[in-house]
Amino acid sequence: MVDTTRLTRAVDHFADRLRAAPQSRLQRGAATEALGLARELSRRAQLLEDPSGEPREMPDAGMFAAADQITVAVHDLGLVLTDEAQVDEAVELVAEAQKRAGV
Repeated sequence: MVDTTRLTRAVDHFADRLRAAPQSRLQRGAATEALGLARELSRRAQLLEDPSGEPREMPDAGMFAAADQITVAVHDLGLVLTDEAQVDEAVELVAEAQKRAGV
């Protein structure tokens, strides 16, 4: 089992920043960026779990749910990651999304 602590911490930090962000910041794109990250993390988890399956897209549950959605998605992904390179790649995705979100 691979250690995903760095990934979990990165997402927890991003989620905390989203929860603390004013509604105006969420509306200006932070929530959209977080949803995109949640969808990508979810897609990767599904493909690792069932490479022959068609990934389902995480629904848009609204801007106030974006922090929870990235938390759920990273939890699912963390369960199926098999090596440190995958963790590194996911941590980088989180960092890039948080930077674009501006939180």
